[in-house]
Amino acid sequence: MRIDKLLANVGYGSRKEVKGLLKSGAVKVDEEVVKDPKTQVNPDEQEVTVHGEIVSYKEFIYLMMNKPQGVISATEDLQQKTVVDLLELEDAVYEPFPVGRLDKDTEGFLLLTNDGQLSHKLLSPKKHVPKTYFARINAPVTGEDVEAFKQGVILDDGYMTKPAKLTVLSSGDRSEIELTITEGKFHQVKRMFESVGKKVTYLKRISMGPLQLDDRLELGEYRELTEEEIELLQSYTPTDI
Repeated sequence: MRIDKLLANVGYGSRKEVKGLLKSGAVKVDEEVVKDPKTQVNPDEQEVTVHGEIVSYKEFIYLMMNKPQGVISATEDLQQKTVVDLLELEDAVYEPFPVGRLDKDTEGFLLLTNDGQLSHKLLSPKKHVPKTYFARINAPVTGEDVEAFKQGVILDDGYMTKPAKLTVLSSGDRSEIELTITEGKFHQVKRMFESVGKKVTYLKRISMGPLQLDDRLELGEYRELTEEEIELLQSYTPTDI
């Protein structure tokens, strides 16, 4: 990797700013000053320093966010705040993107990464990766609803959903439920309940694949995945719900 690209990627400025840094003699590779921006380095095997501080480089970043309402699942938008706007600069420089999306008014688990291969694996319709949601419904959710969701329901556009697992947590005039689906159609959870004459009043994603939302994360907060969580995602093979 070129030294100027490495330094730009970890937040030392634009390519132009990095060239100025190199020209000043502030950058060393294995204790030797490097001024040529085209110099090739291997950050896994060589020590790169700037003003004596070791540069920590990683190719991929994996973040778990507890997405708040009012923020869109996108990398940029001219009018609305995006989940990337919530990131610290030191994480944003890796240019992570949301894996899938949550509606603007939906909270909860959102994975952000710059690992395109992993993103494709988790989003591929052929993989059937389960996603579990907690929701509040404006009416009683019945055993008939549970059975209907188990078989698949017809959405407003005529699409028949794949089987889903609906669990009633509390019943009454307003119900609380958990729903696990293996696809991600537009507004799918809301539209599934609309198909049985009910409305979602609150929606939160609590898991995706093998990972559960860290309940220590406040709304808008995020953290890097642990090595164990990354390995779990990379080796994950979905099973039928």
